[in-house]
Amino acid sequence: MKKIGLIASLLAVLLTTSCGTKKIAELEEKQKQTQEKLDSATVKLNSCLEEKASLSATNNALKSQNDVLKSNNQQLINNMGDLTTLTKKGAENLEKSLESLREKDLTIRKLQDAVTRRDSVNLALVQSLKGVLGDLNDEDINISVEKGVVYVNISDKLLFSSGSARVTSKAKEVLGKVATVVKNKPDFEFMVEGHTDDDGVKAGASFKDNWDLSVLRATAVVRLLQDEFGVDPKRMTAAGRSQYVPVADNETKEGKAKNRRTRIVVLPKVDQFYSMIEEGMKDPSIN
Repeated sequence: MKKIGLIASLLAVLLTTSCGTKKIAELEEKQKQTQEKLDSATVKLNSCLEEKASLSATNNALKSQNDVLKSNNQQLINNMGDLTTLTKKGAENLEKSLESLREKDLTIRKLQDAVTRRDSVNLALVQSLKGVLGDLNDEDINISVEKGVVYVNISDKLLFSSGSARVTSKAKEVLGKVATVVKNKPDFEFMVEGHTDDDGVKAGASFKDNWDLSVLRATAVVRLLQDEFGVDPKRMTAAGRSQYVPVADNETKEGKAKNRRTRIVVLPKVDQFYSMIEEGMKDPSIN
């Protein structure tokens, strides 16, 4: 009987132990699941905290931008206020300035019109000169226009003998053709310039130096135009430039030949140019 009771007690203990172990396992499993949920929640919490920090920084930046915009807006309002305080006198001064600019623009347009007229006259003169002198070699005579001035360059080998200021018979024919053109252009004045190379004068020459030679050659041309071809002396000027305005290098024979030349500078009379301006002022298309 005692044995049976002991066995029963052992069975009861074993059953009790088995049930306890099962519960412990269940509790451990629940604890594991709870820990996993806690870890997941912790990760989400950290992510939310980081996102909050980022949003907070963005919010602060937007607030700063908003403050700047408010400041700029206030400055614009202040500037508009300053503009509205423009006095009547200030407005009148502005109108006067605009009127002055309009007058200057009109003057410029009139001057441009006068320059255009002058250029047209110069072009006609050049065409006339080339028409009467076009059969000559370009090395002997050249016609050009620079800055509103007509230049006729004639080589000294065509006009003068070496070291002389006496005009050759061939040169008289050329100068006669030039005289025919300029006589028909009474609104022009011209200056005859003598130019030399840098060679010194020969001993026993009738002139002192290149200054003398250049002036003598210029006056010889002017005198010929006046005496033989009837050009009005009031329209002419004789000038000597000596060796100091070369057009080529004096180190070469060809350069020296180019520098020995007589240049006729033809230009409108100053009062004629202003007359062109006055005519432009009367032009209804400008006014």
